[in-house]
Parts: sequence; C-alpha cells; structure tokens
Amino acid sequence: MEAEVYNERKNKIVKIINSSEYVPMKISELSFFMEVPSNERDEFNYIIKELENDGELIITKKGKIMPLSDMQLVKGIFQGNAKGFGFVMPDETRARDIFIPEEYVGGAMHKDLVLAQVVSEMGPNTRAEGRIIKVLKRGLNGIVGTFDRNKNFGFVRPDDPKISSDIYIPKSGAKGAVNGHKVVVKITKPASIENRNPEGKIIEILGHMNDPGVDILSIVRQFQIPEEFPQEVLREAENISPYVLEEDMKNRLDLRDILTVTIDGEDAKDLDDAVTLAKEGDIFRLGVHIADVTNYVKEGSPLDKEALKRGTSVYLADRVIPMLPHSLSNGICSLNEGEERLALSCIMDIDKSGNVVSHKIEETIINVNKRLSYEGVELALNDDEYYEKEYAEVLPMLRQMGELSEILRQKRIERGAIEFDFQESKVVLDEKGWPIDIVPRKRTFSTGIIEEFMLVCNETIAQTYYWLEMPFVYRSHAKPDKEKLEALSEFISHFGYSLKGRSNHPKSIQALISRLQDKPEIMLISKVALRSMKQARYTYENEGHFGLAANYYCHFTSPIRRYPDLQIHRIIKENIEGRLDEKRQKHYTKILPEVCKNSSLTERTAEEAERETLNLKKAQYMQDKVGQIFDGIVSSVTNWGIYVELSNTVEGMVSFSDMSDDYYIFDEKNYEVVGEHYGNIYKIGQHVKVSVLRADIENRRIDLLFVRDES
Repeated sequence: MEAEVYNERKNKIVKIINSSEYVPMKISELSFFMEVPSNERDEFNYIIKELENDGELIITKKGKIMPLSDMQLVKGIFQGNAKGFGFVMPDETRARDIFIPEEYVGGAMHKDLVLAQVVSEMGPNTRAEGRIIKVLKRGLNGIVGTFDRNKNFGFVRPDDPKISSDIYIPKSGAKGAVNGHKVVVKITKPASIENRNPEGKIIEILGHMNDPGVDILSIVRQFQIPEEFPQEVLREAENISPYVLEEDMKNRLDLRDILTVTIDGEDAKDLDDAVTLAKEGDIFRLGVHIADVTNYVKEGSPLDKEALKRGTSVYLADRVIPMLPHSLSNGICSLNEGEERLALSCIMDIDKSGNVVSHKIEETIINVNKRLSYEGVELALNDDEYYEKEYAEVLPMLRQMGELSEILRQKRIERGAIEFDFQESKVVLDEKGWPIDIVPRKRTFSTGIIEEFMLVCNETIAQTYYWLEMPFVYRSHAKPDKEKLEALSEFISHFGYSLKGRSNHPKSIQALISRLQDKPEIMLISKVALRSMKQARYTYENEGHFGLAANYYCHFTSPIRRYPDLQIHRIIKENIEGRLDEKRQKHYTKILPEVCKNSSLTERTAEEAERETLNLKKAQYMQDKVGQIFDGIVSSVTNWGIYVELSNTVEGMVSFSDMSDDYYIFDEKNYEVVGEHYGNIYKIGQHVKVSVLRADIENRRIDLLFVRDES
C-alpha cells in the first residue's frame, strides 16, 4: 500500500472513531463497516494496532475500539519536575495541563510522549490530576549529565533539572568515563517501583566538565540540536554556484541601479534583508528585499529536508548552529555588499500616516551598495563626524528612513501594539569561551528603523495572501484567556489602575503600560501582564497577532534562519510565476499543518537552549564574585524563593531555606512574599541589596542572600 493511501486510511479511521455517531466496535466489525476488501484485512489490522501504539485509540479487554475521550484518556508530552511530580501537556484541544503526582508518573521521563488518564477534573481552585498509564515514545534519545564513578558502577546526574532521578550506570555501560566527564546516556530500563532510578548506558563522552567548549556542547546535546550536516546535504550545497547565474536572472525585476543598503550588527554574517527608500511628495516608496533562498533550496531536496528538521538557526554564546550550511547562509544567500544577489522584494508605497496605499511583490536582482551597522547608523544620525563622512552617500536616505520608521511606530502604538521594555544582555567571552563581561543590549533608534520596516513588510505580505485565499503560514498570537485578563484586572486594581475599553484588546494593555512609565510598579505590572499572554506560534490559518495588534502577520523576512519564511517564499514565488494551481494548493494544504507544528517546536527548543546558555555563562561570570554585594530589583516571587535581577542583568534567587530572619509565605494573588512574624514584604520591582552566596555552574544558577541596609 502506498504511503499516501496508507496515511489517508489511518486518518479516516481516527476520524470515524472520534465522531459523535461512532459506536464502539471490534476490529472485524469496523473493517466490515468501512468495507475493507478481504485481501486488505491484514493491512487494516496492522493499522489499528499501530494507532493503538501511537495512542490514537484504545482497545478494551473485550476487544472494542474506543476513542480516548470515552476512557478519560489524554495524549500529551510529559514535563517533569525536580521534585518527582510532573505535568502532561496535551494538544491544543484541551485548555489546561494535567498534574501528575510522583506516585503516578509510571516511569515516564521529561519530554516523553505519554497516555494519561484523568482521575479528577479541574475545579474552581484545583487543577486536573491524572496518572500515566503508558509511555508511547521516549522524548529524549540521550540524556546529558555529569558522571560519578564508584568501584563497580556509576551514576549520571542529569543537567536538566526536570529529570528528577540520577541514572544508574552498570560497569558494562560506563564506556570508560571518569568522574567529572560530561556524557550522553541512553536509557535501557525505566524507573520502577522496585528501582527508583532508571538504568542506562553511556553512548557518548563529551569531555571533562572543565574543558573549554564542553559546557556549551552539553547544552547542544541536551536539547538535541543537530550540529553536523549530513554529507548529502553538504554535497548539494557545494554544488551550488557561489555566483548568480545568468539563467537565474531571467524574468526578474532589475533593481541593481537603486541605492540599496543592509543594516545589521557588526558581527552578523547571514544578511538576509536589504532596504531601499525614496520619497516623492508625501509618499515613501519602501523596498524590503529578502534573500531568495528558495532559488537554491528546492522542495524535497536534502537541503530542504534538513532545513525543515532544524526549523531555525540557533544562536548560542560562542557559536551559531545554522539552519543552512555556511556556504549558503554566509555565501550566495547572504546579501553581501557589492555582490549581485537574487531577492524576493516587497515594494510598498506608504503615505504620511503610515498606511500602505499600494504594493507589489516581485522576484528581483539587487546589488547592495553599502553594508551599514546599527552603531554606525545611530552615530551618523546623531551628527558623528566620522560616520557622517563614512555614510555620506546614503545619509539623506537614512534620514528619510528615520522619518518613516517613526511614522510607522506611532501608527502601530496608536492601534494598540504592546511594547514591553525589558533589559536584554550580551555575554562577552574570551578566546577560551569564558565570560569576561556582561553588557546590556541597547535598543537604539537605528535598530528600530529595520524593525519597523520588517514589521510593515510582514503585515503586508500576510494580508495579501490572506485575501488571495491561498495556503499560507501565519505568525499568530492568540488573545489571552479571559480568566487571565480578569486576574490581571484584579491585580492592577490594587495599584489604582484598570484596563480601559475592551480588556481583550491589546490597546487596553498598551495604554496601561504607557500610564506606568516612570512609576515604581512598572516592572511588576509589566511582568504580570506578560504572563497573562499566550505564546506566539506558527499556524496555517490566520488568527491575527494580539501583541502587535495586527489582523494579519507572518514571518517573511528571514528565510536563511527560519523555515516558515522559507516555506512562504516558495508559495509566493509559485504564485508569482503562475505555478500555484489547484494541485499545488492541495499539496500545501496537506503539508502546512506539520510544517507549522515543527516550526513552533524547534523555535521553542532554540529559545530554551539560548536561555540555558545565557544562564550558564552568567553563573560562570559570577563564580569569582561570591561574597560581593550588589544592588538589585526583585524580578519574580515563587513559593520556593525570591528572584532578584542585579544591575548587570544577572538573575539569582534568594531561597526561603536561606532566609533565617522569619518564616516567609508566598502570596500568589498579590505576587509578593510576606514574613509571618515580622511582616517583611518582598514584591516584584522592589529595590534590594544582596550578596552572592554561591554560583552553581553545574545547575546554571546563582544563589543570593538579602543584605540589610544598615543606614
């Protein structure tokens, strides 16, 4: 049976079983009902068993095929906790996660795909609880940790705190590892009632925990980020010409004579967006020109399959793990100064109010006249003598860009786009990868120019393809849950604020943030407001973007480093070239759900890895500062401790177990911690003094102590 027919039959069975009219049947009865020919019964029985193993259905002891819902069963990903319990994160059909007590974890480990039975539904003040009845698929091919050797066996302490148990390693599975080695372990026996620790064998030794680069490599392995490209992918990339070919220039709009610039960070190597701007009267003609990556990465090719698998480039402290090989990402696809490049361009006419009055999307050929840096543009626009001279050729255009970006920003803010101002930082490393400084990332006017141009381009593209009613990939940010907005409204009422207008509109939250400027409670309320929102994700149906207050939004501007952008470039080009017929539209309708799901998952993984790397480097940076006193601001409060952000953006925690002056209680409703006997209060946004108690590199965390101000 062909794969397509096989999958169609699987989907049809699942649809029938989950329909409201379905009456539980045995396999033979269902095959009769579906009129399966006798010569295909064995194949049909195999599909049913496969669906059972995949957790799509249940077969009772009496042989009846049942949908999961009839048995109070939920399929989802298990998220572990250091204390032994966990949560099952179901798909989007179920609104809330399911709490799994430690005694009902059933051998499941963090990121496993599991089948859980709900034993008590969510109440007004309680969460749904369940127990895991089956591990469908192990989520981690290997677990990264530190090896401790005894005489005849050893243990691996997992780096991920969500894996609560050490892993027992028999002598035969140690692979010669010694104390302090960072290793990758494959689980051979899950934990059980008899053996609380899972058993495993070492499949890779990364190096000693103190060796340069092993720390980041451990994070790469922990999050299973593929580093090396398969040989067939590299061969395909090597066979692509490093120069634009004559045949590729045919039927393209030639923009090589138009003044074109890129504006990026000093160290950027994959330049995927260039801009042009001209002003006629009150109309700005903005061109956003994006590298035409799909000209080189063909659908279904080894390059394309690997890019889809990776989903995104990953930016860690000392390295970039690209979505595409460097010969493409830094070479023919990068819009380098003075080199002819293929592009997909969105050219927009924008009026003085920031409205896009007309636009066109074209396949083009461009030649970047000058590569600019954010720092250089900022200095040039602020009358720096050196950069005014260095950028003299493009300075008039830069001034117009500044004018247009401010118009676009004001329009975006007026419609309700939400802007949180949280401090970001960059860790500076020495040649061995050790952190020597932490510097804040400055948000400047020049970075805002490119940001506004990309935003208006992404909106224009998304709106165009929404009304063309073609299959597409959107960047969606759903409205917050009603309950979370109600909780936010109640919380800010304690400070004398309220959400004006419709609370489920972003404009009400942006108005609140605007009113908070220069107020001491801005950090606290901004964080609570951010937590009330959902995560943005990729969808094949347009759901709008709440945070940007945009009815239509997509990611079009970074196809070198994000697969969704690459995917929609392919759709757009087929449409421009008249190849997006009914057959191709059906093809995209079929594949886009999986593309969106995978892109959202790989994005989350990259974000987690980047965050863990930053935490690690900050812990390393603070290692020689134990005992030193810092000014800080309470950044978060929990039922286990108080998080404090220092002036250098390093965040550490004051644990309740280290607070000996009182017994402290977490007040979840008011986001504060209160001392039971003496009434000391700690809340988000409060200025405090702390000393560094310890910097735990292995667990990537910093422990702090409050210091009383004697004055």
